Amino acid sequence: MKKIASLLATLVLGLGLQAAAFAQSVAPDTLVKGVTDDVIAIVRQDKAIQSGDTRKAVDLVESKVLPYFDFAHMTRLAVGKDWRQATPEQKAALTQEFKNLLVRTYSNALTQYRNQQIDFKPLKAKPEDTDVVVRTEVRQPGAKPVQIDYSLDKQGDSWKVYDVMVAGVSLVTNYRDSFGQEVRAGGIDGLIKSLKDKNKQLETTVSAKK
Repeated sequence: MKKIASLLATLVLGLGLQAAAFAQSVAPDTLVKGVTDDVIAIVRQDKAIQSGDTRKAVDLVESKVLPYFDFAHMTRLAVGKDWRQATPEQKAALTQEFKNLLVRTYSNALTQYRNQQIDFKPLKAKPEDTDVVVRTEVRQPGAKPVQIDYSLDKQGDSWKVYDVMVAGVSLVTNYRDSFGQEVRAGGIDGLIKSLKDKNKQLETTVSAKK
C-alpha cells in the first residue's frame, strides 16, 4: 500500500480536469493526457504543495478532480458483495466517507510529486465503446517504470473514472478485504465508523501541517 500511495499523485495529476466542457468533447485518452500537462504545470509552480501543504493539495483535489470521479461506483466495487445488504442511507454514508478517504490519501500523495515522467499508451478501444482503459507508464529516476491504468465509463457525453490499476493492483478493490473484515466484525455501521475514524486521523494530520 505504501508503494501504491506514493504513486497516487500521478492519478491526481492525470485527472485534475480544467473544465467540464473539455471532458465532454474529447476521447478519454486525449482527456487524460491533456489535463495531465495542465495540472503538472500548476503543481510545479506551487511551492506550498511541493513543501507539503496538504490542505492546499486537498483544495486542489476537491476543486479539480472530484467532479470527474464516480464515487458511488468506486465504493460499490470496494465494498463488494456486502454492498447489497446496505440500506440507501448506509450506502450514502459509505460513499461519502470513502470519498473523503480517497481525497485525503490522494492529497497526501500529491505533495510527494517529484517530476515523474508519464508516457501514454495508444488507446485500444472502438468509437462506440462506453467502458475503456487508458494505459500509462510512469518513469521515475532510480526506479523501475510503473504501469498505471485508468478505468473510465461514459455517462452521457462525459467520461468518469471508477477505478485505477497501479502495477496491476486495483486501488479500489484493494480495499475489499479490509472492508469485508470490518463488515464481519461490526456490520455495515462498523465499516462506516471505521472509515470515519480513519478520516478523522487524516484530518488531524492535515491540520497539523497547516
